Amino acid sequence: MSERKPRTGQSRTTLSDVANHIGVSAITISRALNKPELVSEALRQRIDDAVQLLGYVPNRAARALASAKSHSVVVLVPSLSNTVFVDTLAAIHDTLHPAGYQMLIGDTRYSPQAEEKLLRTYLEYNPDGILITGFDHTPAAQTLLQTAAIPTVHMMELTEQGDSPCVGFSQYDSGYALTRFLLDKGYRRIAFLAAQLDPRTLKRGEGYRAALREAGLYQPHRELAEASPSSVGLGSRLLDRLLLQAPDCDAVFCNNDDLALGVLFQCQRRNIAIPQQLAIAGFNGLDASAWSNPSLTTVDTPRYDIGKAAAGMLLQLMAGKTPVATRVDLGYRLLARDST
Repeated sequence: MSERKPRTGQSRTTLSDVANHIGVSAITISRALNKPELVSEALRQRIDDAVQLLGYVPNRAARALASAKSHSVVVLVPSLSNTVFVDTLAAIHDTLHPAGYQMLIGDTRYSPQAEEKLLRTYLEYNPDGILITGFDHTPAAQTLLQTAAIPTVHMMELTEQGDSPCVGFSQYDSGYALTRFLLDKGYRRIAFLAAQLDPRTLKRGEGYRAALREAGLYQPHRELAEASPSSVGLGSRLLDRLLLQAPDCDAVFCNNDDLALGVLFQCQRRNIAIPQQLAIAGFNGLDASAWSNPSLTTVDTPRYDIGKAAAGMLLQLMAGKTPVATRVDLGYRLLARDST
């Protein structure tokens, strides 16, 4: 069995590293972490600061051979109820399970701080690999990922950094393309409705603004965004607010299909003809978008394929192999339907 190789060329932070950093023995560090009441408060604080700075995580498998495998993979996603990530998790399971790996699933609730806590917890179990959503990490979480010496693949977003394996698509380009599609259809007063406001949503918004600015048609008052979780009901309420501040909108780009369906249902309640009076477009290509009346124009995202490709890349990295590509852009599909 070959020894696992670090992603970044760095070795995992050890107890001795922490001890050397503050000039005490490893035994003292161990005592402070396991029985903090046995050391002074000042020393505990110095040790806590060093642990945070160096990204040290206790290794529950430290007594086992250094090359031992846990046959587990940490998978961190923003939501366990969002269909986008449910589909991705299904693909990861379908890929890892036949290879003998179990998933340690964590729900970050779109919070970088919650993600950091989950990372600290799961790294104690000495996982063989990590699959993590996006690149929006706290500095401490970034340190943990860099010093853990565990193969890691990022999902849903792409980066140009060669040392960060990733599988996804361009959120910016897809937002730009959908807005450009609406412009090409003749719409000129296009609104943008967003919720959750995670990095992927924000990048779609950047693409929306870029397309409208190129056309000389961007108007900030046509944007509405809420940090609260997305839902069909929120889409209905956002439409009501939009029509108060920008009643002349002729199209609405919603950052996901839940919001778009809410807008569609509320238009029907208010007797607003779709798309004659207001065109509607969503994002993610959820199944319901094809069966609404009228059917919903949306961007179909390759969420299952992302999970499959990311898990496949991780399997190669965990085996000490070099993937053919460490940046995989799976693209997206614009589904033009009756709502536009």
